Amino acid sequence: MAGLDRKQFLKEVVLNRDWIASFDEYPFSLPAIQNLESLAFDRPVTFLVGENGSGKSTLIEAIAIAWGFNAEGGSTAFRFSTAAAHSELHRHLKLIRGIWQPTDGYFLRAESFFNVATQVDELGVSGYGARSLHEQSHGESFMSLLMDRFRGNGMYILDEPEAALSPNRQLALIARMHDLVKADSQFLIATHSPIILGYPHARILLIDEGVIRPVEYEETEHYRVTRDFLLRRERMLKVLLE
Repeated sequence: MAGLDRKQFLKEVVLNRDWIASFDEYPFSLPAIQNLESLAFDRPVTFLVGENGSGKSTLIEAIAIAWGFNAEGGSTAFRFSTAAAHSELHRHLKLIRGIWQPTDGYFLRAESFFNVATQVDELGVSGYGARSLHEQSHGESFMSLLMDRFRGNGMYILDEPEAALSPNRQLALIARMHDLVKADSQFLIATHSPIILGYPHARILLIDEGVIRPVEYEETEHYRVTRDFLLRRERMLKVLLE
């Protein structure tokens, strides 16, 4: 597949452990952070998966901020703040960048995208389609971002992009991602979606019992639970509801 040997904008993330005063305080108390030394990125698309509370969103948010993105989302040009809800983890991360510099980039944080849309309107920022993001449904505004704002040759960090997307729109996201990968883009995505996780040749990093390790698609709980439910729906519901 084109892109497997292409340029990487982000090659590795290193946790500067000597700078951390205590691993007993959040976010350093999270087992995944306590055990973290470094993470390598060797594919154009990397997924970060794990159970709720495992630390995947905390980590992906910290990487985005360390890259230079606004904590609530947007491009590196956004500098607004409505609530200081992010952790201090980004201050302790060292990003190993490739020799190439992206010409585009974006941090999509699903839970604060409303705030980004407000800033786009207030600042009159162009490039998000013909209609205000607030005049569209949540899913439509996400797709406007992907189709109109993401231009390629970019570093794109997405935190749970499936939050507003129907299954069909998640398939459309995969197709758009592929177009952008072919245009020399790199993605880092935290997701629970078994559909989005199915993107071919991606690296899937699983946070499990405080350890971050690569797994195959079929090894993920997202795939196995969804497959078992669809194949044995009546049996599983009987067990669950009784």
